Amino acid sequence: MIEIKTLTNEILELSPEAQIMVAEFVHFLKAKAQQETPTVTPLNLENHDFVGMWSDRSEMQDSSQWVKNIRQDQWTR
Repeated sequence: MIEIKTLTNEILELSPEAQIMVAEFVHFLKAKAQQETPTVTPLNLENHDFVGMWSDRSEMQDSSQWVKNIRQDQWTR
């Protein structure tokens, strides 16, 4: 990566018109980077139909134990 001092010196050696073009290009790159940054929206699962779909099943009262049992059953065949 080019050092900032070297880059600064090279820009200062350019004509005033070219320096303006460099500045405009930097502003363009910054604006593009801000547009590309996705906004993170928290996931709200409460409004989805699948949440709680097994709440009335007795084997789901201890879901960790249920998973252990399923794994043991499937892996020992």
